[in-house]
Amino acid sequence: MDFLVSVQLSQYNLYVQNIKRLLVLTFIILLAGCSGRGISAQDPSQQIKIIENKGSDTIVNLALAWAEEYQVIDPTVQLSVTGGGSGTGIAALINGTVDLANASRRIKEEERNAALENGSDPVEFVIARDAIAIIVNLENPIEHLTLQQISAIYSGAINNWKEVGGEDRPIVRLSRETNSGTHVYFLEEVIRLGEKDNHTLFAQNTLLLPSSEGIGAEIRQNPNAIGYDGLGYVTDEMKVIGVALADGEPYIFPSARTVNNDQYPIARDLYMYTNGEPEGVIKEYLDWILSSEAQEIVTELGFVPITK
Repeated sequence: MDFLVSVQLSQYNLYVQNIKRLLVLTFIILLAGCSGRGISAQDPSQQIKIIENKGSDTIVNLALAWAEEYQVIDPTVQLSVTGGGSGTGIAALINGTVDLANASRRIKEEERNAALENGSDPVEFVIARDAIAIIVNLENPIEHLTLQQISAIYSGAINNWKEVGGEDRPIVRLSRETNSGTHVYFLEEVIRLGEKDNHTLFAQNTLLLPSSEGIGAEIRQNPNAIGYDGLGYVTDEMKVIGVALADGEPYIFPSARTVNNDQYPIARDLYMYTNGEPEGVIKEYLDWILSSEAQEIVTELGFVPITK
């Protein structure tokens, strides 16, 4: 009996060893097969190249659409796109943790100085244009406002819709958060009317929301609310207000045409920043973004393509 058990154990051990050899051989064959197609570790030109892209929440949907399309064009490039606001993207560029910073406002002098002190040299690229639409609930009868009225509303000088020809209702002010480039642009160019020595601030009871989608959602459900959003985030479920530069001036509605002919008064460029002049895969990607193919995606998402 002991002899029989010993023979059986020997046969079992041999069986296990053969299985192990077969598994190793299978792994080697599979590895060899993989190296014969796709990306080879021996071919640096075919290795995945990662581009880190962070910043403006206004631009994030556009940047994601570009990334998806470009990875079809060049599968060796992997784009990591995140939002967080223009300030977040520029801070990441200053710290050297991103390749491309998206911004819906221009970099500030103090940010550029901080970058230079940290060994970074921000280079600016205009990648699209945008209008900031003034939006209200569909039930709001207001159709038009001047820049001065919008400034007075957001600074707290006007607090009831009847003061601008509407119903006797309190005004609920909606804004993006302070790290948003759209927030900064709106503060400087609308609330402060573009005046450098003007230090007017948002009214203290302004509701700060973390995203463009959040502003849109609140507008749809609150008949007293007023907000502002990039043109690409405007839907049929909200009313867009015509804006005049001053009393007696024509009221203009935001569109690609009124932005590019400089009629709409709240329009801006959208930016990407690199650390120094771009090279290699980053330059190739930026060149593509500025191409007619990529600018078609700008139009599809409701923004304004750059004109040459």
